[in-house]
Amino acid sequence: MKVYKVKKLIYFILVTVLLASCGNDKLYDDSVVIPDAKWDNEFVPSFDVNVDDTLTDYAFYLNIRHLDSYRYSNLFIFMHTEFPNGNVAHDTIECTFAYPDGRWMGKGSGTMRSAKIMLNPSLRFPLTGNYHFEIEQAMREKELKGIADVGLCFEKQ
Repeated sequence: MKVYKVKKLIYFILVTVLLASCGNDKLYDDSVVIPDAKWDNEFVPSFDVNVDDTLTDYAFYLNIRHLDSYRYSNLFIFMHTEFPNGNVAHDTIECTFAYPDGRWMGKGSGTMRSAKIMLNPSLRFPLTGNYHFEIEQAMREKELKGIADVGLCFEKQ
């Protein structure tokens, strides 16, 4: 009887480990909290992504959490990308948070909404090494109220 229980326990542990390892197809997924949900235009969150595979395609997302009290239906950001070879790219991105009728997009709970914005459905990194990303709020307000955090996610396709 005890041998049966030990075998059952070992089987349970193996299944748990296998299931835990499945679905981890993310190269990177991290966010930076915006202090007091007030994004000062001088506060520029940054992310370092180490890439060692130039053959895999990744879905590239910008993750933003905002409060229901955010007063706009969108957000403009500047994204600065420094490549491993030192080259730099700059992009202006508009993030839409609401439908034309005013309803929020994304997922929400309580007063917080989460937006997962697809930036590129099939990104292939051209070089191995460290990529440095900076995200700067590009709205016309020095202090943008209602943005709680911002992050990047790269998921294997």
